[in-house]
Amino acid sequence: MGKKATKAADNMYYLARCEAGEGNPELSSRESAAEVIGIDRTRLARIELDTISPYPEEVAAMAKAYNTPELCNSYCARECPIGRENVKEVTIDDLDRLTLKVLGSLKDIDDLRGSLIAVSEDGVITECEKPVFQNILDSLEKISLNAKALRLWAIKNIRVKED
Repeated sequence: MGKKATKAADNMYYLARCEAGEGNPELSSRESAAEVIGIDRTRLARIELDTISPYPEEVAAMAKAYNTPELCNSYCARECPIGRENVKEVTIDDLDRLTLKVLGSLKDIDDLRGSLIAVSEDGVITECEKPVFQNILDSLEKISLNAKALRLWAIKNIRVKED
């Protein structure tokens, strides 16, 4: 691979292309990567230099070409106006670490289930039940994030099909 672009050194799209370029020479230069992705070379340069934001379909094309499904999640969490409010960014760790996180978030699932039943059985969340309900929501969010990270790991590493 050629020299590193210092102005793009912390750009997630540039970093993803560089990592992909280590295993696929076709992605090691902007010119050839732009061809693979199907966008103009100067547009890819501007995306990697943070002078413009990519379109969602460009992010999807980069994620597929670079085998980095986490780019889509990061785009939604960081750049999409709707996603910034609704999507949490997921970090993909090694499988053993992800497995421990998933299992850790599931260890109290029976207590969580019991609490949810107790709080919601009358169909009303009272003022004194709100903290318990918030704890339930927080626990479910943790489970969801860990499951999403494990799914992205699987898409990236063993090529399971995406949703």
